[in-house]
Amino acid sequence: MTDASEDRVNRFRAEAASRGLPSEEVEEWIRVALPAVYLAEGGDGPLVARTGGDPVLPPGVPVPSDPFVASVDLAALPPGATGLPLPSDGHLLFFSGTDAHGVGERVPDAVLYVPAGTPVSPVPVGHGRRTPYKARELRTVWHQSSAQMPESFALDTWGAFPDEEQFDLADELGDAWAQVGGYRPPWVLQLGGHPVSPQNDPVHYARDPGEAGPAGHGTEDADDWALLATWWCGDDVPELDSGVAHWVIRRRDVAALRFDRALRYVEMA
Repeated sequence: MTDASEDRVNRFRAEAASRGLPSEEVEEWIRVALPAVYLAEGGDGPLVARTGGDPVLPPGVPVPSDPFVASVDLAALPPGATGLPLPSDGHLLFFSGTDAHGVGERVPDAVLYVPAGTPVSPVPVGHGRRTPYKARELRTVWHQSSAQMPESFALDTWGAFPDEEQFDLADELGDAWAQVGGYRPPWVLQLGGHPVSPQNDPVHYARDPGEAGPAGHGTEDADDWALLATWWCGDDVPELDSGVAHWVIRRRDVAALRFDRALRYVEMA
């Protein structure tokens, strides 16, 4: 934990105490927070990621089935900042269409890893879109603790059916966290951490024993599921109202470079 993170945690404890929030739940909120990286436009730092435009792919790699979303330079990320066992270099590419649905899809080419030094060349976007998604260069990087959404915290802490008071307490914990600077900064792409979602938590959905099905997820090692990335497409994709795309994966599959096993969720507000 960085000095900034420790300071935020201490200020959160003080803020929660001033509101009379129970210390047990305060410590649980802190315990389940995860490291995350948030990428945005602006700044004069190195290019960490780009979104939109056309992808660059190795020769012979089949063009993915959906439009290109983003390419992340893994070597430009602060070491360990995502909390995921990602490679230390190379590029991670994300692809997604815009059909909103609540069920996670297993699309084998929704995430591609291109090792460092691999020859690549631009590939036209195609896929029926007249133009690619809007091209952006992401040079601003924040890395900080990512708290759960209050509803997700309530479900994890008190089981499948929290009562109204428990949901209210989770909301108050979220308010106290935001009050001391724990809110997410402006961002276009998030890597690691907990998801922020206009509908349902995609990590919960992936690990829910009741949601096993054609997407291929299910009960085995349910706690191993994690958020790989979220793209906040905003006004860049008018067919989605405040749309987001999530890519969720087991940590063991990240370590094994099995990004073909990721699940993708597309939502709108």
